[in-house]
Amino acid sequence: MLKIVVCVSGGGTNLQAIMDAMDSGKITNTEIMAVISNNARAKALDRAKNHGVPALCLSPKSYPDRGAFNEAFTKKMEELNPDLIVLAGFLVAIPPAMVDAFEGRIINIHPALIPSFCGVGYYGLHVHEKALEYGVKVTGATVHFVDKGMDTGRIISQKAVYVQEGDTPEVLQRRVMEEAEWVLLPQAIDDIANGRIRLSGKSV
Repeated sequence: MLKIVVCVSGGGTNLQAIMDAMDSGKITNTEIMAVISNNARAKALDRAKNHGVPALCLSPKSYPDRGAFNEAFTKKMEELNPDLIVLAGFLVAIPPAMVDAFEGRIINIHPALIPSFCGVGYYGLHVHEKALEYGVKVTGATVHFVDKGMDTGRIISQKAVYVQEGDTPEVLQRRVMEEAEWVLLPQAIDDIANGRIRLSGKSV
């Protein structure tokens, strides 16, 4: 059984896609140990509680500095000791100590086709704003392993989504979610849970 912790900052639509996929049998051999958010008001925490999943808030605002938060965040994750950490719209940089402790066992969903529109400053709606500004005809989403860089880890899977005439950032964001993110992330978790993708650092 693959034990996962899902980290989310906002509405939790990717978290919901994961839970729905577990309920429907698209994800098997998997258990969500906890959902962690840096935002006490995140709807994702309510989604988790409504699904019977432990929901925790760890906010940098509750600590004197980022170093103290990073230490507390890493310690909590080490206490939970999941097989896999899933970043599902998590807008906090993962502490280097956590990357070391869970090397090869952290994955992230990014709303673009890496290496396009990724790195520092490319998160949430900003990604889609930049894609439309640039005039690309195809965008999409990427699931990748997390390393100490920003969106630089090894790519697991990608799915293309066509940009349509008249798209706004909000409309494009929704299409990328529906056609790519909510498909790729559950599939990656199921692939890892059932040995089609091997994790480094720990046998699952």
